[in-house]
Amino acid sequence: MGCVGSTPAKGDGDGNAKKIRKPKPWKHPQPITKFELEQMRDEFWDTAPHYGGQKEIWDALRAAAAEPDLSQAQVIVDCAGVIVQNTDLTICYDERGAKYELPKYVLSEPTNMIRDN
Repeated sequence: MGCVGSTPAKGDGDGNAKKIRKPKPWKHPQPITKFELEQMRDEFWDTAPHYGGQKEIWDALRAAAAEPDLSQAQVIVDCAGVIVQNTDLTICYDERGAKYELPKYVLSEPTNMIRDN
């Protein structure tokens, strides 16, 4: 799998594709554990495809969100044809115009996460 045959999305022909970055620090309404965060993430990814869009794009976004190396995450979204609206991946589109909204909790950990000792 690769993106050798990929072409820029419409409007990106001048090489203006947005480069992704880490989300800004955020705080959950109440402190949560790593286990609770993982449960929230699993629930989101299990239900997200039911709200529309293509399963392949959801899978690519999940892989990119889980990838700690931003350059690798960039390759994943580029190869999948994801159009990045917000550079932190919270809002993206596919080539057909379907919108994909990702909550911050699937992209990073909250600043008030309870750390296990």
